[in-house]
Amino acid sequence: MNLYTKDINLLLVFHTLYEELNATRAAQRMSLSQPALSHKLNKLRHEMGDSLFVRAARGLTATPRAHELARQMQPLIHQLRNFYEQTEGHDYLSRTESIRIYTTDYMEQALLPHLLPLVRQAAPNVTIVTQNTRGRLPRQELETGECDIAIAGFYNDLPDTLRQQRLIEEPFKVLAARDNPHVIGGFSLDDYLECEHLLTTLTGDLKGLVDQKLAELGRERSIVAGLSSFIVPTRLLTETRWLLTCLRSIAEQATALDDNLVILEPPLDLPNVQVMQIWHERTDADPMRRWLRNTIQEVLQRVCREHSS
Repeated sequence: MNLYTKDINLLLVFHTLYEELNATRAAQRMSLSQPALSHKLNKLRHEMGDSLFVRAARGLTATPRAHELARQMQPLIHQLRNFYEQTEGHDYLSRTESIRIYTTDYMEQALLPHLLPLVRQAAPNVTIVTQNTRGRLPRQELETGECDIAIAGFYNDLPDTLRQQRLIEEPFKVLAARDNPHVIGGFSLDDYLECEHLLTTLTGDLKGLVDQKLAELGRERSIVAGLSSFIVPTRLLTETRWLLTCLRSIAEQATALDDNLVILEPPLDLPNVQVMQIWHERTDADPMRRWLRNTIQEVLQRVCREHSS
């Protein structure tokens, strides 16, 4: 085998097509015209002795041979990226980019005041755009590049093409008006259930984790309202007998702003929430996005330490 007769660029064509499974998106990523991509794909098929990608109802589907090649090619692409990143130094921070983060209003409030000044200083040509994750994993947006990073505490059952990293872990607390008679002199499960409750629901579902735990005990709480915000419910508790079960940092922020509110321990066993950031494998080695993910992690861990100290 003579390596000099091989077109190494075809490996990148294969890698991009395998990630996208869509000829139009693959051509856009590689800045190629559709005819140019078709020409390279035909050369690739001839060299590998297999059709590799065939038309499907939506885009392309990979053949068994393509899946086999992809497993071998992934480490090669990763090593190439690392090589060029090391030779480029920190020039990636001067790139002009818009990076989209899907998250919640709570995370925007906790993260952005600390993150944005760091981004403006280190990467002044980068624009951060946030969108509400609306209680769901933006899988399609991550796959198509409409979303670069998704941050929340309720993502489950991730496909193999997505990467994840734990940012912070927080316990639940109960937020109440200081003059609520049910929280004075002790706070039992019966006291908790005698009150009415606010909750955050990003999907409209009024049966959250708390309600699932109560159902295991054969108990149920009364819901006043389900709101699409993590922050707004904290503004509605003063001079009421309502309760809000929320993350510790949300409760601490609310009491810092309103002396009429108090924080209580939940009278039932609730697991901690792990806030994760999710991204697609296609951006895993991108130095700009990797720098941003590392910065997000550092910022949130620092904010969490400040809240707990």
